[in-house]
Amino acid sequence: MLAVNAVGALPAVFAGSDTDWIDRPSFYPPEIAFPIVWTVLFTLMGIALSLVWQHGRTRRDVRLALSAFGVQLALNLVWTPVFFGLRRPGLGLAVICALWIAIIATIVAFDRVDRRAAALLIPYLLWVSFAAVLNYAIYTG
Repeated sequence: MLAVNAVGALPAVFAGSDTDWIDRPSFYPPEIAFPIVWTVLFTLMGIALSLVWQHGRTRRDVRLALSAFGVQLALNLVWTPVFFGLRRPGLGLAVICALWIAIIATIVAFDRVDRRAAALLIPYLLWVSFAAVLNYAIYTG
């Protein structure tokens, strides 16, 4: 769990998360919400990953689930430097849409191994769905 949280925090540490340049839509949450929500979500992701990992990496379904998790995590890590570092909300929108699809694939793959692990990723999917709408509003704003 801690490793997933540490990895999840890296983009903000290196790329920053300056929001002064953003024309915020009316539904933009308070700044404090982001670190709180992401800490909870990365913790749930870590627990889900652990549940799948415990089924043994020799199983094909487990390897597939772990690969799907890696892909979605990589996309998650790319979004922050693209959106905040490059200040490219359009490109960020493309990344977050790919991330959304990868999360769905991860949930499906996790469900084949451990239903509890899949369920733990639902809040993550919901938050990324909200973030995608927010990203879109910033892009078109």
